[in-house]
This record gives sequence, structure tokens and C-alpha cells, in this order.
Amino acid sequence: MNTQAVMKWARANPRVRSTLRSIADAIHYDTTDWVRVVMYQKCFEFIRSLDPGRLDVMEVSAGEHWRKHFEFRSYTPTHYPDFDICRQTLPQKFDLIIADQIFEHLLRPADAARNVLAMLKPGGWFIIATPFLIRVHPSPIDCRRWTEQGLAMFLEDAGFRSDLIKTDSWGNRACVVANFKGWKKRGFFGSLVNEPEFPVTVWAFAQKPEEI
Repeated sequence: MNTQAVMKWARANPRVRSTLRSIADAIHYDTTDWVRVVMYQKCFEFIRSLDPGRLDVMEVSAGEHWRKHFEFRSYTPTHYPDFDICRQTLPQKFDLIIADQIFEHLLRPADAARNVLAMLKPGGWFIIATPFLIRVHPSPIDCRRWTEQGLAMFLEDAGFRSDLIKTDSWGNRACVVANFKGWKKRGFFGSLVNEPEFPVTVWAFAQKPEEI
């Protein structure tokens, strides 16, 4: 059985996955996708600055990564196709909406961003993280990429104010090359040096203005 087959089998068995994760933690092997390590560090630092225990949070096409790191006041996960961010909104309003590696897969991302803005409370924040120098990965489709400047303009066109949008990015050549071969974990040796001309992941924090 090759390495990929072993990893696929391990992911499909929760008890094995939990055991492997415990072993990795014990030996300080970073199991985070290399392309996302710095993005998570910066985004988590930002969320901590907002006092997560006071936040009502929604996540678009939710996973487990954000929820397991924070005790939010409330957390509302959504999942496609039951909830389509391009076409739907929820009746409640949120302090924070998260879209982690989602918008590159949307046919109508501008509609989705406007729906996010509509569901934010005044002063609420949108965290959007997307890939840039990452291979095509249909899930089930893969439609677009943004640079920092492009992501800022996209959010501004959706109705966010330019002075309330903060962008950032991270990447290096070694990580770009590694992603040609698969979704590599950082492991022991994945460099976190940033080479600005090789952004692997781009993200933004966009705030809805306070009502006057």
C-alpha cells in the first residue's frame, strides 16, 4: 500500500486519525496544510483581538478548524447545497462571518459577498481566505484567484468600504512547488519565510461600517 493510500485510509478512520494526530502533536509534527499555516496564525490572532467569547459567528461551508480553536458566543455552520451563499441569507445577523477557501469555488462570488455584508451586524467583520499560487482543485468547481489588490477591489465592489478592508498574503517558492505534488503538511521543515512575489494564500478582514 502506497503512502497516499495509507493516508486516505487513516482519514476515513476517526480512531486512527485521532491517534495519529496525538502522536504528531507529541513529536511537534505540524499537520496543518503548509499553504495555510501563516494564514491561520494571522487570522486567529485577529479573532483573539475581537474577544471571541462575545462573538456570534457564521461559517460558510464550515469545517472543524475554526470552531475547535475558539469558544464563540454562538457558532452557526452552513453547508452547500442546503445553504447557497450566492443565493441565500439567514435571518439572523453576525459579528463575524468566515469563508475559508470557499470563494474560489463560487460561480457568483460577488452575489455571495453582498449576502455576507447583508448578514453582518454594524461593525461586524468578514474574514475571507482564498488561494492564489495553488493548483486547480475542483470542489466541485474551481473558478478564480485573487491577489491582495484584486481581493480588496472585489470586496469594495461588493459594498465594503475601502478604508475598512485589510489584506494580507503569504507564500514562498518551496511551498508553491510542493503544492504541485499534493496538499503537503508543514511537517518539521516547511519554511514559513514569506516571499511576497509568490503568494500562496491571500486573505482579508473587511468590516461593515457602524450605523450612524
